[in-house]
Amino acid sequence: MTNNEMNPKVDEFLSKAQKWQEEFEKLRMIILDCQLTEELKWGKPCYSFQKNNIVLIHGFKEYCALLFIKGALLKDPRGILVRQTENVQAGRQVRFTNVEEIIDMEEVLKAYIYEAVEIEKAGLEVEFKKNTEFIIPEEFQNKLDENPALKAAFEALTPGRQRAYILYFSQPKQSKTRESRVEKYRQQILEGKGLND
Repeated sequence: MTNNEMNPKVDEFLSKAQKWQEEFEKLRMIILDCQLTEELKWGKPCYSFQKNNIVLIHGFKEYCALLFIKGALLKDPRGILVRQTENVQAGRQVRFTNVEEIIDMEEVLKAYIYEAVEIEKAGLEVEFKKNTEFIIPEEFQNKLDENPALKAAFEALTPGRQRAYILYFSQPKQSKTRESRVEKYRQQILEGKGLND
């Protein structure tokens, strides 16, 4: 498969898109111009360079977006990159609400994509915050302290899974709700499973 060949799975995805179809098509052309390999991953058109994911296209209710997988490393001289939520560490979006915006930004987008490819070539990685920087809610900490097996099981989880639990347990305002969340997932942690496994 040559670099800028269209993937039939993406053809199918685009033909079924209820919304943002024209925008997706235009983004696709711009990205393929940059010689990236097209695949459908996580149900979205995803573009890679030498098997490293560079960008993906996704649509939301209010906007569609080009997501740079390691967007946090881009210089972003135009200030167009958006961090979806403060918990997102690496990815950054460029958002669009119509196809004209994409056409106007074609050259800028290509420059950003080429920069993202250079970042891959250089082997740069986003430095993720260590989980020690995430505060474990008191209700969960208490359970860990009184249950060594739970503590061991939690510490054996991958950093991403630990982070997901910590964020999930921290969300509720009320201590009682936090406690019931911890209780609900205790068994799952003991089984070595993540929040969404």
